[in-house]
Amino acid sequence: MYNGIINVYKEKGFTSHDVVAKLRGILKQKKIGHTGTLDPDATGVLPVCLGSGTKLCDMLTDRSKEYEAVLLLGVSTDTEDISGKVTDRREVSADEERIRNTVMSFIGEYDQIPPMYSAIKVNGKKLYELAREGREIERKPRRVTIESLEIINLELPRVKFRVGCTKGTYIRSLCRDIGEAAGCGGCMESLVRTRVGGFILKDAYTLSQISALADAGEADKIITPVDACFEEYPRLEVSGREAALVRNGNMFPEGGSEILFSEDAKKVKRGCRFRVYISGSGREDFAGIYEYDGDRRAYRPVKMFLSGE
Repeated sequence: MYNGIINVYKEKGFTSHDVVAKLRGILKQKKIGHTGTLDPDATGVLPVCLGSGTKLCDMLTDRSKEYEAVLLLGVSTDTEDISGKVTDRREVSADEERIRNTVMSFIGEYDQIPPMYSAIKVNGKKLYELAREGREIERKPRRVTIESLEIINLELPRVKFRVGCTKGTYIRSLCRDIGEAAGCGGCMESLVRTRVGGFILKDAYTLSQISALADAGEADKIITPVDACFEEYPRLEVSGREAALVRNGNMFPEGGSEILFSEDAKKVKRGCRFRVYISGSGREDFAGIYEYDGDRRAYRPVKMFLSGE
């Protein structure tokens, strides 16, 4: 069984669930999960977790993301993108300077109302299911952060921009809100996700490329190991008694004779997190993420990734 993450280039027309289903057939394993949906019309980076890496799904979903989008001003739709039913058309009377200023004004935190056509659940039912029934309900705004915004090209009524944002941000809704702030409405014409955490577009593989590599027995060459997602944490290696505790997912005390620190892990502070490895018998296994508990003078598990877990 494969364990780790594949950086998939999701092509237009596929849902995120389609990608997972196809990969199960390509890699011949069931334990696969994606890290956050992309609309069928959107393309770009979709990290897919395999085997023990599926425990990363929620963690990768929380990572910041980057997109390139095209906003079409003057057109509003029920889905907030170009594939939806047009609900309003207005003249784009604002000049380029005002549009630029309006776009850039969205940098920072703001309260965003999610679209009706989304997978958010209300009283156990997804919003898009209610929308398909012709129902629209009040949605609570959610605080999101636009970390960066860059206008790539501006040829009215279209604005192509690059945006970096936090979890839970809908780019369709950002396009809607920019259009409303500009006084003419707007919708998203196209979307490419260019980054999720450390996974970037130029390193992504299409399903056909992955299939060809799998047929050649070389799929492992494009699988990112689980521990590579935690390179910001210092390394800690255990063996002997401490290794036995870690294999069972237990806490282990500091000061053990068989704990080996990397140079950047020697200054232990309360709340510090570490990549913990088990060594011995000529091999080394990534066990998981541990956090130093100063009160107990011990390391406690945060997330375990042993293949047998």
